[in-house]
Amino acid sequence: MIDELYSARILSLAANLPHSGRLAMPEGTGERVAKLCGSKAIVDVVLDDDGRVAGFAQDVKACALGQAAAGVLGESVIGATEPEIEAARDATLAMLKSGGEGPDGRFEGLRALKLVADYPARHASTMVAIEATMDAVRMAQTSRTSLAGAA
Repeated sequence: MIDELYSARILSLAANLPHSGRLAMPEGTGERVAKLCGSKAIVDVVLDDDGRVAGFAQDVKACALGQAAAGVLGESVIGATEPEIEAARDATLAMLKSGGEGPDGRFEGLRALKLVADYPARHASTMVAIEATMDAVRMAQTSRTSLAGAA
């Protein structure tokens, strides 16, 4: 079963990490670490005037599963709103923890990680990039709200 977990699709996603690196001037940055294995993701974002992700970069040091989730995220996140990312995160957690089908729409590619549900020790590493992205978008939104209130 472990061979199925590391399918060609997972390994391909892990090997091709879109938007790798850091942004020079992010509006928001999120960082998450999976305590059990040490997988880590740092995500930078810039939002457009409608609150959609316009700029995205990720520095991910994770196992193949965490890298694969970050790969899907990198392919899909430009143009996404905070509610879309939150829904994808929640659907991915439900897929891993309670037999959910996984995200649909722009983040449907995360369904490739459905077999990770059988490996609870891998759940946190699978989620680091998604959680870091949520943190970065929320920081950017908060920063914009604070600036608007000060004006």
